[in-house]
Amino acid sequence: MTGGNGFIGRYVCEELVSRGHVPLVFDHRGKAGDLPWEVMRGDIRDATAMTELAAHCDAIMHLAAVLGTQETIDNPRPAAETNLMGGLNFLEALAQYDLPGVYICVGNHWMDNSYSISKTAVERFVRMFNAHRGTKVNNVRVVNAYGPRQQAAPPFASGKVRKITPAVVCRALSGMPVELYGGGTQVSDMVWVGDVARTLVAALEKADTGEVLQNVVEVGPANSATIREVAELIIDLCAERGYPRVPIADLPMRPGETPDTAVTAQTKTLLSVGIEPGSLVSLEEGMARTVDWFIESRGVHWDAPQATP
Repeated sequence: MTGGNGFIGRYVCEELVSRGHVPLVFDHRGKAGDLPWEVMRGDIRDATAMTELAAHCDAIMHLAAVLGTQETIDNPRPAAETNLMGGLNFLEALAQYDLPGVYICVGNHWMDNSYSISKTAVERFVRMFNAHRGTKVNNVRVVNAYGPRQQAAPPFASGKVRKITPAVVCRALSGMPVELYGGGTQVSDMVWVGDVARTLVAALEKADTGEVLQNVVEVGPANSATIREVAELIIDLCAERGYPRVPIADLPMRPGETPDTAVTAQTKTLLSVGIEPGSLVSLEEGMARTVDWFIESRGVHWDAPQATP
């Protein structure tokens, strides 16, 4: 699996183990910390290394990518080179060894930013390879995944990409105003990371039986919420745990996002991999677990910035 050391990737590895599979993580750093699975060092931009990965496994799930909505606009080349060439190397390696695979797609596939453009181009290459090269790859489109262990960006931790949940939770727990791009009026659905992992693995197991799904499997909640509603839920959860209630500060819409659009999922597509949409963890339950984890991990996984004298 590429991207196995990332936020979603670690949950996928745990899901694979729980189903009796043996993960092999392909990572350019060549390490997995204290995690129990094997790591093979390599870069997805290296076609030879990707082919070598395919020679040592029974299937490949491709999660690795250069992330970032606004972060990739000023310099789109790294996202284009890594995501496009990495995706093609993934598909060529599968085709050479006739292996099944899964590709993770983005929920905001129509937006004009380097991340969405490059990721969605590979989604289309998957369809081309399946139709004309005989590959067995299933596309899984994921909205905003959240949960414990998601890395926060500065000033709370060293993450390079600002993600909704850690940004809001860390601010709410630090007594700082919660900043929302576009006032948070946009709909950008949130999905529990464990549900993402089990969907990805289920799609891989389908591909392993030779079943190439005609539809993209979309992972997200049945009921949509605006980003502001998500932020208000987090603020309420923090207040219930004894933290001061913080205000919301409205910011302009950030570059790379399309105003007045909704990032949602067609949940009925989950049925194609044997998952009932109603079985997904609710936003209220999942976010409560996430807030509790951030409270417990303060000072280790993240911390509030020190006040200047």
